[in-house]
Amino acid sequence: MIKFIFLDLDDTILDFHRSEAVALSKTLRSLNVDPTEEIVARYSAINRAHWQALERRELTRAEVLTGRFRQLFLELGKNVSPNVAQSLYEKNLSESHFFIDGAPRLLMMLSRKYSLYIASNGTTLVQNSRIAGAGIARYFDGIFLSEELGADKPQIEFFERATSRILGYTSEESIILGDSLTSDMQGGINAGMHTCWFNSHNRERGNITPEFEIKDLAEFDTVLQKLNET
Repeated sequence: MIKFIFLDLDDTILDFHRSEAVALSKTLRSLNVDPTEEIVARYSAINRAHWQALERRELTRAEVLTGRFRQLFLELGKNVSPNVAQSLYEKNLSESHFFIDGAPRLLMMLSRKYSLYIASNGTTLVQNSRIAGAGIARYFDGIFLSEELGADKPQIEFFERATSRILGYTSEESIILGDSLTSDMQGGINAGMHTCWFNSHNRERGNITPEFEIKDLAEFDTVLQKLNET
């Protein structure tokens, strides 16, 4: 029987890529850089690679936040401060939120039956602002952000520190739903949780095998029914 549900925030509940494109375009224009589709796409790839390096403990959070802009501007041949870019981008990103299709309905439905928790590697200032702007804090019994916990998904420490704050918690009664194999699914596996991969873009699994896989958030209810019947 499932009692505790952990939900990733970006690209599971809120559409991060859409917010990223909006925030980055505003930031680049402020720095007199034309935000072409190619530049936005390149930044997104650089950003993703930096966060994956953080998951592997190859970079610190501070190195990720400024390093992604440093690499982008080096490639573009632009003499722009990565620290200034990061500050502008964080402000712009914190003001932007768009829902993944079906997310508001999912949260409303799940909150009636389960204890819900956000589990995110995003920065505290940005995520708290986006959560507040989206009006979804009321659905959650806890919001766990890696910057506050001092550990990042998929590290077991992230989940140990989060779940130690939940009364009556057991891993057998918990599941994590998220779009990232390397942080959400591997993290859930490390923590002994049930795992459900939100794979809306038909990506390959690689060497990480989640227990369940869905392409639409509406399918998550079927996953919970299967687990609650066992």
